[in-house]
Amino acid sequence: MTPERFTLLFPLWTLLGAGLALIHPPLFTWFRGPLITLGLGVIMLGMGLGLRPEDFLRVAGRPRPLVLGVVAQFVVMPSLAAGIAAALNLSTPLAVGLILVGCCPGGTASNVVALIGRADVALSVVMTTISTVAAVVLTPNLTELLASQYVPVDGWALLRSVLQVVIVPLSLGVLLKKGLPRIAGRVQPVMPPLAVIAIVLIVASVVGSQTSALVEQGPLLLLACLLLHGGGFLLGWLLPLLAGERASVCRTISIEVGMQNSGLAVVLARSGGFASPLTALPGAVSAVIHCLIGSALAAFWRSSAEQPPT
Repeated sequence: MTPERFTLLFPLWTLLGAGLALIHPPLFTWFRGPLITLGLGVIMLGMGLGLRPEDFLRVAGRPRPLVLGVVAQFVVMPSLAAGIAAALNLSTPLAVGLILVGCCPGGTASNVVALIGRADVALSVVMTTISTVAAVVLTPNLTELLASQYVPVDGWALLRSVLQVVIVPLSLGVLLKKGLPRIAGRVQPVMPPLAVIAIVLIVASVVGSQTSALVEQGPLLLLACLLLHGGGFLLGWLLPLLAGERASVCRTISIEVGMQNSGLAVVLARSGGFASPLTALPGAVSAVIHCLIGSALAAFWRSSAEQPPT
């Protein structure tokens, strides 16, 4: 199997990892603590290596879709998460965890889904990058604002965590590509498969460590994540459509809004000063849900399009 094929099948690996973790948790529970942070660092490093200045230049020439998408990312998803948590009366750790997922930026898996679904891949990459950088400020503050009704939220602890696990490896990837382009060129092709492996290990680790809670509260949490990501995909498609954007832009924003960086939510839940380990569980379930919905949408869009949209 080629690395590209392996990467395109990431929803299958995520679902398989979560299923195996439920059946036999020790397969994945060893991947915890600093290893989870390291796994997210690999994902962010790969994003840094994949950035191309020409993508930013093209998107900057027509910035409205980018602005619309990033605003939707940090308005639609946090609002949905807070509303769903209250409507379903989720327990405090799960409510906080769901809000944390909603306040996170777009995930790198969205770029793969954009490619499959004949969306605007360059716009997807730039949106993911911009929302990730914006998340340094917005994710801690939005989480503190929306989740403080459940538990005290240490915004500074969240900010420190975001800086460590996002900005440092992302910057390292950019610097490596600029300063040592030959080495970066050799490393970059293996980064997407490594990112997929990291996502699977992070999700399976949390699922494996919380099997009893998942069995007990799984149906309600599954419903919450379905509503969150389903609503994100729908509103992310509808808003640019109402704004008169072309089909490829609507697909791209739908994917970017609907797919969160759930790995970041897991790491922040573990390192951001939250007392209950259950706070990380919505992030793990979210990763499985948005991968499956995103892949299904991408397959539908790809099969329904006679040619790539312009």
